[in-house]
Amino acid sequence: MLLRQLEYLVALARERHFARAADACFVSQPSLSAAIRKLEHELGVPIVRRGRRFEGLTPEGERVLLWAHRILAERDALHHELSVMRGGLTGTLRLGAIPTALTAASLLTTPFCEQHPLVRVSLESLSSRDITRRLTSFELDIALTYLDDESLRQVRRTPLYEERYLLLTPHDSALAEHRSVRWAEVAGLPLCLLSQQMRNRRIMDEYFAAEGASVTPAIETDTVAGLYTHMAAGRWSSVISHAWLHMFGVPETMRVVPLVHPAHGPRVGLVIADRSPEPVLAKALLEVARQVSLREVLDGLLGTYLAPAGASDPRASDPRAPDPRPER
Repeated sequence: MLLRQLEYLVALARERHFARAADACFVSQPSLSAAIRKLEHELGVPIVRRGRRFEGLTPEGERVLLWAHRILAERDALHHELSVMRGGLTGTLRLGAIPTALTAASLLTTPFCEQHPLVRVSLESLSSRDITRRLTSFELDIALTYLDDESLRQVRRTPLYEERYLLLTPHDSALAEHRSVRWAEVAGLPLCLLSQQMRNRRIMDEYFAAEGASVTPAIETDTVAGLYTHMAAGRWSSVISHAWLHMFGVPETMRVVPLVHPAHGPRVGLVIADRSPEPVLAKALLEVARQVSLREVLDGLLGTYLAPAGASDPRASDPRAPDPRPER
């Protein structure tokens, strides 16, 4: 069995098309097909369900695919450890992030690249479920996500910050000059919010419900960028995470006002699969995260935007700091 055969199988499972998988591997389709058939012969089991086109993997093929990911990940880990011994990390860090945490990712990836200039970073926007699946199947090294997500299994968690929620509203709205607002008050505004398939929105709906309110936004979007695009019209209000201020800030005609509840929002942090040894590149990013102190950076940015509106409101304070040690 050759590692190249396993790479072909992984590409075929990802692309679900023989020709596209061959293109991704820079080989001809007959060469890829022959390598897969040889792998089936060597293992003595059918791997691919074949018809007029690719129809998926057999149950045996799914098991072989899992081992292929594991073997290739171990191969990469060996290369990374040897690169450290030679004096510097190399390779590609595969980082996944939920869409609402992407805005803070550059606070980690930029210093990481500065410290490890020979390493490339592949950053993907993924759902929480996809992050769990791809960590398990060795397709990701590390991910930035909600740490309390019920779909996370067999991972090690490193808290980075807690989401703090703000009302983003036009400067002439009824709540713009308040020092803090309640979720029930926000529910009465013309709103643009993230769509309900987003975990961030489902969390917010729980907070609205806790105060006996429900919301029916005039506009829903599945991206933070799409939400901010509508803010420019000066007509809509929204609820945002303070982590979004790093990328998008506050439009000139808008104000941000802290929401009273909760004092501590959901935790966001880095997760890696609970296995040994830990991926070398993932360990390097965790070290950068400890150096950066993302929570302090984001809280400092929040203070900058709240200062003119009286950020000293005690209900907006948040003295607790997360434990930087990984959780199991």
